[in-house]
Amino acid sequence: MESLLTNKIIWVPAAAWVVAQVLKLVIASIREKRFMLSYLTTMGGMPSSHTALVCALATTIAVVEGLGSPLFAVAAFFALIVMYDAAGVRQTVGNQSVMLNRLLDELFKGKAKVNPEFEQRLRELIGHTNFQVIAGALLGIAFAMVFTL
Repeated sequence: MESLLTNKIIWVPAAAWVVAQVLKLVIASIREKRFMLSYLTTMGGMPSSHTALVCALATTIAVVEGLGSPLFAVAAFFALIVMYDAAGVRQTVGNQSVMLNRLLDELFKGKAKVNPEFEQRLRELIGHTNFQVIAGALLGIAFAMVFTL
């Protein structure tokens, strides 16, 4: 049990994720000029907490196990896939959600009764901009360097 509780490869990335989520809450609350507690558990936003987690994971493994370890190689490729997904695929899905919601609004504008299936809006904040992913990567790497060296 002690080895689990002192395992930096588990706790440093988890802490980096928490820090990124709290930063996301603070940044969104300042931007919206109201407390946005939902940002503690939401996808999207600044910085990318998924990216912070996987970059902290890869960096911690690099420090603890070495750059030549197979575990680092797996973590590095895992991090690249997560970052590509966050900025590419999920960002595209978020943009499509915005457009579909606008189309539904226009289609049913002024109509008294709308099919309940079309009243539900799609979630729009799903992915990240490249800047948000880069910020998450820098946060995760810096956090891991500070707490593992």
